[in-house]
Amino acid sequence: MSLPLPTRPAGVLFDMDGVLTSNNPWHRQAWQEVAAELLGLTLTAHDLDTKVDGGRNPEIIERLTGKIPDEDLARRFHVAKETRYRDLARGHLREVAGLSEYLDALEERGVPFALVTSADAVNVEFGMEALGLGHRFGPRVLGEHVTRGKPHPEPFERGAALLGLDPGACLAHEDAVNGVKSAAGAGCTVVALTTTAPPASLLAAGAVLTVPDFTRWREWLA
Repeated sequence: MSLPLPTRPAGVLFDMDGVLTSNNPWHRQAWQEVAAELLGLTLTAHDLDTKVDGGRNPEIIERLTGKIPDEDLARRFHVAKETRYRDLARGHLREVAGLSEYLDALEERGVPFALVTSADAVNVEFGMEALGLGHRFGPRVLGEHVTRGKPHPEPFERGAALLGLDPGACLAHEDAVNGVKSAAGAGCTVVALTTTAPPASLLAAGAVLTVPDFTRWREWLA
């Protein structure tokens, strides 16, 4: 297996939604339903592709409306949207192909990894429990841990810092354009999964490679 990476990374940073599990359809449906109910917006596929994927909810609302939501609206929207997402996704989450084998190989070779996600603690626990991965991801950067969410570099800068590494020594896996921009902006090498966005958009955002899943990544690490 050949990848455009000269050496094994010192650490690996994983987004959650769309990277550990291909769950974007349920997030998008929840966004459409709750945006119609609470914001009076009918979200198009273009809106979902360019403004919704990748980032924290208040920042996404600002992208959609041009206005920073007040605390009450931000809270109500977040609770409604994430509750709806969990209702839609419950019982359906599966890990992306090859993920467990990839994590096994990283652990066997002493390569540390961390979670860098815009999700809140409730959604992270929901996802980790559904996938059986909670014990594997100790270091975590969640949406509430940063002051500036994706596409700002801060989330991945914090993720690398949790591992005691420079972002430039880390490989990052993302699936959304704003996530790729965040990781690349921090200085990470980004290999993006095509579970959410088309390859051309991910490469234009700063990914060096796109892949459908993690199948055969153990071979590369070997």
